[in-house]
Amino acid sequence: MQHDKLIKVWDLPVRLFHWTLVTSFFLAYITEDHWMGLHTFAGYTIAVLIVFRLIWGLIGTRYARFGNFVTRPANIRQYIKDIFLFRAKRYLGHNPAGGAMIIALIISLVITVVTGVATYGGKELAGPLAGFMMTMPNFVSDGVKEIHEFFANFTLFLVVLHVAGVVFASLQHGENLIRAMFTGKKMAQ
Repeated sequence: MQHDKLIKVWDLPVRLFHWTLVTSFFLAYITEDHWMGLHTFAGYTIAVLIVFRLIWGLIGTRYARFGNFVTRPANIRQYIKDIFLFRAKRYLGHNPAGGAMIIALIISLVITVVTGVATYGGKELAGPLAGFMMTMPNFVSDGVKEIHEFFANFTLFLVVLHVAGVVFASLQHGENLIRAMFTGKKMAQ
């Protein structure tokens, strides 16, 4: 492996998406019941970011595209097995576990956002689903709120796993993946 040449892997849109999503998610998480305006703004920001990422995953640069890192479950299982056997292959872009984590995070965030908008409509009588949620019995609003809270917490759990995976992969392959998500550059393979 050549360690003297840095190459651009993560483009600026991916890096801005990543760090804006990190900021927005934690802002939404910590303002849950206390600052509804800020919580709602962060939630809508996450919604816009997810839409952007879905589009960029189809038309973006090489390492941003889903086709570059979304793989079969068998490949993901084998990669995770190889991690624990300390023989995991290094990937220039996302490894199979990282790709699976991105998909899991997107799905969890979509559910969190949709149930958040529904909760906002039912509890605050505001937002695009307010008219629909006003017609629902209270137990529906309460149930949607519970789902929203579950997936917000599940997303946080996924974030912890993601960060642990990034740290572990950084140590295993001798590279700083967190710095790479700031600079966009990684060592060439």
